[in-house]
Amino acid sequence: MKEIELKMQGKINRLTNNTFKFDERVAEGWFSAVYFLKTCEIAEAHRSDNVVKMQFFQKKHAVLCGTDEAIALIKTFAKNPEELEIYSLKDGDKIEPYETVLTIEGPYQNFGSLEGLIDGILGRRTSVSTNVYNVVKAASTSGVQKPVIFMGDRDDHFTQQAGDGYAAYIGGSTAQATHAMNEWWGKRGMGTMPHALIQLFEGDVVAASRAYYEQYPEDELITLVDYNNDVITDSLKVAREFGDTLKGVRIDTSRTLVDQYFWRNQDELGTFDPRGVNPELIFALRKALDDEGYQHVKIVVSGGFNEDRIRGFEERQVPVDIYGVGSSLLNIHIGFTGDNVLLNGKREAKKGRKHRPNPRLEKVE
Repeated sequence: MKEIELKMQGKINRLTNNTFKFDERVAEGWFSAVYFLKTCEIAEAHRSDNVVKMQFFQKKHAVLCGTDEAIALIKTFAKNPEELEIYSLKDGDKIEPYETVLTIEGPYQNFGSLEGLIDGILGRRTSVSTNVYNVVKAASTSGVQKPVIFMGDRDDHFTQQAGDGYAAYIGGSTAQATHAMNEWWGKRGMGTMPHALIQLFEGDVVAASRAYYEQYPEDELITLVDYNNDVITDSLKVAREFGDTLKGVRIDTSRTLVDQYFWRNQDELGTFDPRGVNPELIFALRKALDDEGYQHVKIVVSGGFNEDRIRGFEERQVPVDIYGVGSSLLNIHIGFTGDNVLLNGKREAKKGRKHRPNPRLEKVE
């Protein structure tokens, strides 16, 4: 059983390194800024009896993520971690600008070298969870919550997928593109076909869909229909061929192309940007499917979608059923700062920073 299941059942309070599987070189200081390592050595030699309180904050309204990971890091690599006093908020908590989300108290030399790593964990995870939360919220603007598929596999280094997938889960996306993205929270990757599959069948979307269905009959059949830049024609082809078996069509038209539908219906042009996946194309596709009795076929859109674009579609009641979103969800725009604010129980911090107690923090046992 995965730790996330134990946590959801209330049997454990936090995920541990059994989930995160940290690189053992953290213990050697390999990933720590050298000046932190040097300061730990100086503290050990000259101020070994110090007790500092370090607090962490950021400057935006956000959905916090990375606390379990940061605490697991401390528990795994700090010296005498059982002697440290740690207070923290939880993954998924909504946080305010400058709100303290985590504090660590103890001898600096026992944990100070981990400061930058903790900042980085909280910054990346909170950025992704906040981005996903905002996109999921945008996808409900019409009054109906539309699922958001996390498709960030091609937008960053593959080693980030497990952590990004967990952060996306915290933000509200439970459909993700790779198995790795689901690793920490317990599901499997989902997806049907890329353009490469249709290329193998020389642009024949029906043949490609048939091969897919024969190979994976247990999957819901969702066909990618923009390969030939004629999404309505190809959608109707597969709908006529597969009927109720076809569960959806996905449109991923390049932002540099105008679909063939508009070249056949040029009288519709002139009042909007016809490139890429645009509302008018989706309205026309929905009508074409409905007119032939394929109301059950869902429409999935992807390709350059972000919070603002999704909200625009939803405000216009564009008949999209599912959004696939990638690169915009991996915009790392939230940075955390760790500050030493107390020394031996007394206020001692750089100018402009001060101890900010937070009654919402919970003691980490």
